Amino acid sequence: MTGRMEELAHEIVRLQQELDREIERRRKALGWSLKTRLVEFEHGIVAEHKRLRMGVTQFIAQSSFRTLATAPVIYSLIVPFVLIDLWTSLYQAICFRDYGIPRVRRRDHIALDRGHLAYLNWIEALNCTYCSYGNGVVSYVREVAARTEQYWCPIKHALKVSSAHERYSAFLEYGDAEGYRARLESFREALRSDKADPS
Repeated sequence: MTGRMEELAHEIVRLQQELDREIERRRKALGWSLKTRLVEFEHGIVAEHKRLRMGVTQFIAQSSFRTLATAPVIYSLIVPFVLIDLWTSLYQAICFRDYGIPRVRRRDHIALDRGHLAYLNWIEALNCTYCSYGNGVVSYVREVAARTEQYWCPIKHALKVSSAHERYSAFLEYGDAEGYRARLESFREALRSDKADPS
């Protein structure tokens, strides 16, 4: 990675930290905090949330026919989501253990907290739980795949990749044959010590 690329990567990290601080300020403004992975609301906020909850009958009445008709198709994805979740867990339990790669913790990617919000009726809560699970599984699988890629092929693509994983920026440049031969093992060692960047 060039000096300018390293500067930009550090700037991205700094901006992410700044964004995290701003998110924390917004949490406080909305009256909630996180304590040991549990959400706590300030006194009176839950009662206000319950007051704002829409009844199921009204919710269904306001839903379009298209929404109601496509719901079974949307929910049918639960089968492949569960299968890929289970298969990915088995995959890393076998392969990552063999290669000495730290395993990805599912709980860092799958958060099922939105379904507990008092302003959601049970259908909205179910929808939120489903989306949380689906996107969490995708995030979990992506990190397992990213670690696999760092171990076997830490090379950038010649073509632009949309929304590359966070490990990708440290990968070797496309066409850097000498770097690949010289640095592949350092990428593996960095991964074993749970780092994205071997430098």
